[in-house]
Amino acid sequence: MMKNVALVATIAAVSASKFEDLKAQNDFQSFVKKYNKKYAMEEVFERFSTFKTNAAAIAAHDASEGYTMAINEFADLSWEEFSAMYKGYNHRSRDYASSLNEHVAPAGEVIADSMDWVAKGAVTPVKDQGQCGSCWAFSTTGGMEGAVQIATGKLTSVSEQQLVDCAGKQGNQGCNGGLMDDGFEYVIKNGGLGSEASYAYTAKDGKCKSVPSVSQISGYKDVKTGSESDLMSAVQVGPVSIAIEADQSGFQFYSGGVFSGKCGKSLDHGVLLVGYGTDGSDDYWRIKNSWGASWGDSGYINVVRGKDMCGLADSASYPTV
Repeated sequence: MMKNVALVATIAAVSASKFEDLKAQNDFQSFVKKYNKKYAMEEVFERFSTFKTNAAAIAAHDASEGYTMAINEFADLSWEEFSAMYKGYNHRSRDYASSLNEHVAPAGEVIADSMDWVAKGAVTPVKDQGQCGSCWAFSTTGGMEGAVQIATGKLTSVSEQQLVDCAGKQGNQGCNGGLMDDGFEYVIKNGGLGSEASYAYTAKDGKCKSVPSVSQISGYKDVKTGSESDLMSAVQVGPVSIAIEADQSGFQFYSGGVFSGKCGKSLDHGVLLVGYGTDGSDDYWRIKNSWGASWGDSGYINVVRGKDMCGLADSASYPTV
């Protein structure tokens, strides 16, 4: 591996025949500096080629679709590489044999015109799962952090790494994926989760260790599959753990606006629903991601509401305290 300064100098020194587009070369150098990228020599041209392809796709995006795209730290990754590294939700069908665990909207419930659990103080700062398929763990902790704050008034960041290392018996596979309900099951059986400080995140599978629990939950509720009205009711209670299909049509380079691109419902990424609102004529859901604060709208994405976009209403749940 090369130090960053040496890498930039090497890129600049390469003949014009290999870097035909001077602007792309300059943009790539700026990208390398900004995100402190380090490559082995044999990687440089592959990464530059991928960067050019991604930059061209971003430039070609029609912002009139309602959302914007921009170069970010993932611009040197192909969609296949990015998808393999930064997702990790393992979907399975739910069994609704018992309705006791399903969210039921209260009769005569008043629905707020907008909701923002971030502004209400129930959401921790945006986190970064890194190159580990642990999105499910971040969605689990996000739901738990919100529920505990709403119940106690205290916002405590809890450990995703504890879930990655210790929740295997509930069906999770650490960096190879998992499910939020299975994460909640572990928390209940374990009697809670340790703090982020006591069990720090490493972005890799590790050996389970015992730490004192600082937050507990008593159970969790599943939201009726495919029902945005039930999801709207659930988010009145607090942040909701949801799954989406983080599709290639814009997620990797989303930077703002209300996402309404092409998106399927093959759920592959766990995130946290933190509220909803209206932007001009577009109703949207507000979602916290786990790809760091430099991604998207300071780590968040707004997704069009009323279309079950990306399957966001198909596997939602939230913990109870």
